[in-house]
Amino acid sequence: MTARAGTPNVIGLVKSEYDGAPTTLCQGCGHNSISAQIIDVCYEMGVRPSEIIKLSGIGCSSKAPAYFLNQSHGFNTLHGRMPSVATGATLANHHLAAIGISGDGDTGSIGLGQFIHMVRRNVPMVYIIENNGVYGLTKGQFSATADEGQKLKYAGVNEMPPLDMCMEALIADCTFIARSFSGNAKQVRSLMKAAFSHKGTAVLDIISPCVTFNNNPDSTKSYDYGRSHQIELQEIGYVPHREEIQIEDDDRELIEVTMHDGSVITLKKATHDPRDKSAAIRLLTESKVNKQFITGLIYIGETRETLPELANVPSTPLAHLSDDQIRPSRAALEKVMADLI
Repeated sequence: MTARAGTPNVIGLVKSEYDGAPTTLCQGCGHNSISAQIIDVCYEMGVRPSEIIKLSGIGCSSKAPAYFLNQSHGFNTLHGRMPSVATGATLANHHLAAIGISGDGDTGSIGLGQFIHMVRRNVPMVYIIENNGVYGLTKGQFSATADEGQKLKYAGVNEMPPLDMCMEALIADCTFIARSFSGNAKQVRSLMKAAFSHKGTAVLDIISPCVTFNNNPDSTKSYDYGRSHQIELQEIGYVPHREEIQIEDDDRELIEVTMHDGSVITLKKATHDPRDKSAAIRLLTESKVNKQFITGLIYIGETRETLPELANVPSTPLAHLSDDQIRPSRAALEKVMADLI
């Protein structure tokens, strides 16, 4: 249960210190629910807002960072270009924790190449895709994740197959991939906590219905469809590293995954082993063929070096170094020029 708003968390901050500006999105938009879960998770985990950088591109989803963590750093980038800015920001200051908020158009269409290379480079960040299958900000055109055969009043019929953003992340060797539904607050919170504890890129594809343009009951991105068709892979629990880890043995199948910081994800009633990449590929392929709405932790792999580690950045963030420390001396430049002659 979430503590009362006036109760300090483990670092002495009250929940109101994690709030953002009032939302300007449509009433009932799934994006607002996701913003609320980010506030709850950061408060409960004792994340310091001033040590967070939140980034976004363009679209309804990319307005969302204004609605949480108003004491954090923020950068609203160009359409589809958020991964590049996140790459630069995490290299310049690897002490900041990065949260990227994107949409299915921002990520799956114009930004797909940027997204793939961000995952490939293992940029250390939590990357949330607020997936509603349409361009809500520009009046409801189909996005790259729209259902094949889907009909919309203003857009007609979509004749193209959808991209699966979890599959794209999996192929690009992302080591944390999950899918959820904005109407399932408990599952979203558990997955977010696990994502924040992961080392490297953590991708959360959250189906977030557009109540204005894509909330027809037959759409796989609608509230009605999500509530009635969601198939949860497992009951997900998250145990912080500072708490004693105790799991009741009640003869249910149980998978425990220890994160690099010592926290543990517990997966009960597991119908899928998220540590098996081949199984994850089969799961996503079969769920697409069968038009199933699968949610939960899809894949978690062995941690690998993040981009700042691969680039051998110093322990002091580049952003905190003086000009003398980051600029080559005249003698060094003269040597380079001499070697080119």
